[in-house]
Amino acid sequence: MDIMDEKKMVTLSVEDGPWTGCAVLFLHSCPAVNLLSLYKDQQGKFSVFKVLKLTLTDSAGGLEGYEILKLHDADPLLGVEVKFEDVAACRRFLQSYGSGAVQQSLSQHACRLLHGPQELALETQLKAGTHTLDFCLDDLELCLQHIHQSQPGRLRDDEIAELDQQLQSQALGHIPHPPTLSQEEPPVPSNCFLFQKRVFAPPTLSPDLSEDRILAAGDLQRFSNGVGRDWRKVGRALGKNCCALKGPAIDNLAYEYEREGLYEQAYQLLSRFIQAEGRAARLGRLVRALEDSKLTSLAENILDSQPRE
Repeated sequence: MDIMDEKKMVTLSVEDGPWTGCAVLFLHSCPAVNLLSLYKDQQGKFSVFKVLKLTLTDSAGGLEGYEILKLHDADPLLGVEVKFEDVAACRRFLQSYGSGAVQQSLSQHACRLLHGPQELALETQLKAGTHTLDFCLDDLELCLQHIHQSQPGRLRDDEIAELDQQLQSQALGHIPHPPTLSQEEPPVPSNCFLFQKRVFAPPTLSPDLSEDRILAAGDLQRFSNGVGRDWRKVGRALGKNCCALKGPAIDNLAYEYEREGLYEQAYQLLSRFIQAEGRAARLGRLVRALEDSKLTSLAENILDSQPRE
């Protein structure tokens, strides 16, 4: 069998049927921001995990197709064991790693979340089983084969599962232990949520959808028509849990769409939020952001409902 036939077989093996594989990303950071030391510290653990999760989401093209199984203490290295469940996500990650985008994303997220220097010096190594993938990144199919052959030998650590749940709760704007409602407060039906301590249920709601639905075109238009100059304030509130609206993103939108006016700036803001968050871009998150921005009248307009008595 010649080399071309081998490569064809590799390609077929990773594209056909259910696909899983495992790789370990080893990280060595500068003394100013030591990722391993921070992860060992109880207060820094969540921030380090968030940096890693955001980086993998950036490089794999979304939240699907991979999961972190365990973080290894390989002093002085921090090892990130990743299970890939989708060959396309794994290929995107390898392409990002080979281009240096993974290292750049790690540095940017670490500087922002760990309060490090402007540029974080990082050394990385990617392994699948006994194979060091850094030596064969120019052959993605071979790298995919090595990862596919390195099947995960463990389930996700309980600690990682807890950190992941904490991150999801933060992203959705939930508090880990929500306060119980007092007896005076009305019960919240499954298709409603609380707004201004009252239960809201839009009458236009389809029977098979909950009120905390994915944002729709009508929500975009009402928001853009009503928010005016406060669109930046709402953007900062949404940006607390949305990576696409952090850093200079809002100022960039203001500059890019300055000539088109406030409506277009607001429209592009919410559009970017929806594109970045996908199915997690829900009405409840927008309402909370409007409340935080003291724009309750606009929230009521978007809800287009009176409170249920």
